[in-house]
Amino acid sequence: MTESNGAAPLDERDEQDQRDVGDRQGTAGEMPDWEKRFRAPRVSLPEWAQDAPDRSLFVSNATGTYELYAWDRASGEQRQATDRPNGTTDGTLSPDGAWIWWFDDKDGDEFGVWRRQPFAGGPDEVAVPGLEPSYPAGLALGRDGRTVVVGRSTDEDGTTIHLARLGSDEPPVEIYRHRESAGVGDLSHDGTLIAIEHTEHGDAMHSALRVLRPDGTAVAELDDTKGGAVELGLEVLGFAPVDGDTRLLIGHQRRGRWEPLVWDVATGEETDLALDLPGDVSAEWYPDGSGLLVAHSFEARSELFRYDLASGELTRIPTPPGTVSGATARPDGSVEYLWSSAAEPSAVRSTDGRVVLDPPGMKCPGSVPVEDVWVEGPGGRIHALVQRPAGATGPLPTGFDIHGGPTWHDSDSFAAGPAAWVDHGYAVVRVNYRGSTGYGRAWTDALKHRVGLIELEDIAAVREWAIASGLADPERLILTGGSWGGYLTLLGLGTQPEAWALGIAAVPVADYVTAYHDEMEALKAMDRTLLGGTPEEVPERFAASSPLTYVDQVKAPVYISAGVNDPRCPIRQIENYVKRLEARGAVHEVYRYDAGHGSLVVDERIKQVRLELDFAARHLPG
Repeated sequence: MTESNGAAPLDERDEQDQRDVGDRQGTAGEMPDWEKRFRAPRVSLPEWAQDAPDRSLFVSNATGTYELYAWDRASGEQRQATDRPNGTTDGTLSPDGAWIWWFDDKDGDEFGVWRRQPFAGGPDEVAVPGLEPSYPAGLALGRDGRTVVVGRSTDEDGTTIHLARLGSDEPPVEIYRHRESAGVGDLSHDGTLIAIEHTEHGDAMHSALRVLRPDGTAVAELDDTKGGAVELGLEVLGFAPVDGDTRLLIGHQRRGRWEPLVWDVATGEETDLALDLPGDVSAEWYPDGSGLLVAHSFEARSELFRYDLASGELTRIPTPPGTVSGATARPDGSVEYLWSSAAEPSAVRSTDGRVVLDPPGMKCPGSVPVEDVWVEGPGGRIHALVQRPAGATGPLPTGFDIHGGPTWHDSDSFAAGPAAWVDHGYAVVRVNYRGSTGYGRAWTDALKHRVGLIELEDIAAVREWAIASGLADPERLILTGGSWGGYLTLLGLGTQPEAWALGIAAVPVADYVTAYHDEMEALKAMDRTLLGGTPEEVPERFAASSPLTYVDQVKAPVYISAGVNDPRCPIRQIENYVKRLEARGAVHEVYRYDAGHGSLVVDERIKQVRLELDFAARHLPG
């Protein structure tokens, strides 16, 4: 690993990067729009230090690899903070803005240690000596500059949470341990309370909450998983940003969707906000603790509000139609947010009218807007998002691009991958199947025991609509997706072999039993929740949900890409599936790359999309 703590300013590096791009691919004018969308510099929503708001940290692909950048707002200086072959995106600032913390894994395997470097630049150091490498399970940094709470997950120990005092000779102290998954939620403003999420009850889809003192003793518990007809989840949204304030903002599902409430962990008092908004609602504190920045997600779009805690007044914050994928309230009362739509690339904006962070260099071309489709399915109305080439009429070759997660959802937001397929003449359909978030708890929680098969029933219903409506050519239908979407692709090719002309699966689950034994511990817990046990306890469910079970029924050509260091969809189980394709001479291609669950390198991502497009061009009828 090489460091770049004294790197040139962002604009100078960007110019050099564009020269490098020109050497490899020709000038930007000769570059197709789909490739420009990947290469154009983009940025994340900047995080700012709680006690030094002029110091910010963001992620950018300006050099061709996604890395962390420090931004001094007072001087305007931007500096690349990390520089690793496979990129870095997991980082945060200390509350005083003095340090950049970042997670150091090996080639995308997600197993490593936290490091830190001075905000102004300097050598990296192990942030918490005495802690062995692990998968991360949360991090909270105290405002005193010394207190650190680190969550760790390993196959051997399950989840452990440690408290460390930086600058002390004392080693980190373990304050929590359990075999089931858990994580650090937040540290109170004065450092006296630690909120954690845990699944000691064995349901990895629904967390309970516990608040600890620094010595590990419990202060308060909140558990909605017991005593009701259905299990309900809770999540930590953050302690009030005021010294001595014991209010904790949390999310709950008591009315069938995610909503915020304020829980005073000292008194036990719960203040239910009962916001009259459909869909899921989340929130975070304004810096002075007087109000909440509310994020509302409904039917694949989102909007922002301010909630005044004293008056209970809810005021809409104007944002364009589309998706707000992140937002933060600044000390001056303004709100910065990352926004995009399917047609318009992402931008970091402020409610004061400014574009907060606009990287120099090539500008990202737009794409076509998304159309909303609602289809009646076996479990209720299914929401699908459709894009088609401008002016095109069907029937068209159509890709069903299936999202991962599975607890996630596609939205009206900008995505370079689907836009590339549209540029090449394909319609793209994205389905928010049962298991997706954003449509209520029952829709998300429907994904149990018949895992994979439930989602494919919804996808089949939307496929029938796409054909009947004249959008899709039934002879040229592609099933594709990454991660859980890749899993559903392989499962669909085997269980619905007549329905699909082609399959393209990125980093998929292919052999569910082997995947379970090889994957990271937190995902083992999720699979036990989804399927009701281990492969040894419920072998019939694992078999019914495993693509390997149906591999001999696959008729369509199959393309698979896989990261050799992937801890989520490990390579061995993919190789087992590929061997079965090889044994029967099935048409297939496999691309293996040296990274984890996806790549943070722009050239690599472009290569993968180009290979997918080429595979479709060679094997799709007509």
